Formats: sequence, structure tokens, C-alpha cells
Amino acid sequence: MTAAVVGKTIREGSVQKRAAIIGAARTHFLSDGFDRTSMDAISASAGVSKRTVYDYYGDKRTLLLAVVEQAVKALGTTVSQAIDTHLTGVTDVEEALIGFADSITATAIGSADYSALMRLLSTESENLPELRDRHWDGVEPEDAVAARFVELDRQGLLRTPQPRVAADHFVALALSPSVYSLGRPTARPPAETRRIIVDGVRAFLRAYGREAGTGRD
Repeated sequence: MTAAVVGKTIREGSVQKRAAIIGAARTHFLSDGFDRTSMDAISASAGVSKRTVYDYYGDKRTLLLAVVEQAVKALGTTVSQAIDTHLTGVTDVEEALIGFADSITATAIGSADYSALMRLLSTESENLPELRDRHWDGVEPEDAVAARFVELDRQGLLRTPQPRVAADHFVALALSPSVYSLGRPTARPPAETRRIIVDGVRAFLRAYGREAGTGRD
């Protein structure tokens, strides 16, 4: 089975070999950077021939895009699972939002691997502008959060006339500050991360809660 990518015919190949190549490429891109990573190193780490890497992915740029897309899909899955766990059947909206933010931070965006990936994207997006266009294929995580905010609005737990804007504000207040400082990934102690999340959720609820002062002291 084949697929056309950037004018080339690319083999679909076996799932196991693709997973090995992606895993090896991810490791090398994160540790060595895009320019310093060679296809020889990737093939050696994956336990396949360099010809196989080229047959499956065409070139190093396409392989980097595949690594990014896999990470994005994993984040989307994590967000969907956290929504189902924490933002379904909500009675205490503050507790639910804090639990949701805790879950996302602990399992995805707070990890060293995620921070390294974000640094890679920031570094390489100038040379690989297609990275900016292929982060998301379909629904972004914020869209999924916005859809849940619509439901919470209908239930009388939030007031979100512009749910996607509300989702962006939630991310900015409750998630981004816990892992970024002036745009740079930052490792924080768990207690500090928790405080930032709680403060961010309460700030969000002061703007979007059904009653003034929704966030508790």
C-alpha cells in the first residue's frame, strides 16, 4: 500500500516499523535538534535500514511533521479523556475545572517531553513553516473544551456566550502559566503548579461563573 507525499510515493509499511521510526525520530529530534539529526541515526535507533525510513517518510522534513502530528493527536486524546473524566456530570464547577487542569498538566503539557517538543517547534518553525499549519488536523483541543463549556452553560454552571474565547481564556489562565514563563517552558514544583492552576481557575470563574465571586476563598 502506498501514499503520495510531496510528489513522492511513500510506502505505508508495517505499523511496527512506522512506530519504531517515529519513536527514534522523536528521541533524536528532541535531544539533538532537527539539523543535527541524521537519517542514519534514526534508522539505526529504529532498527531498520535507512532505505526503509526514506520509503516510509520520504525525507526528514516529512518525518518531523509526522512526529509533531503524533504528539498533537496524543494531546488531543488526553484532553478528550480528561473532559470525559472531569467535565461530565459536573456539580461543583470549580472542583471540576481544577481537576481537569490538574489532569492535563500532569499527563501532558507539564511533562519534560512536551516542553522539549514545544522548544523544538519554536526553534524549527522558522525553517519549517509547514509546522505552523499542521499542528492540528480537525478539531483543536480548545474546540473540545469550548463544546463542553456550551454544555456547562446550558446547565447553568458557566456563562460563556463565546465558548471558544472562554476556552482560550481558560487555557491562558489555568494551564499556560503553570508550564510557561514569558513564553519559555518552565519546570515548577508540584505545589506551585497546583497553586497556579487553582488561582487560574478562580480567575476564570470570576469572569465566566454564573454568580459574581464564584471562585471560593
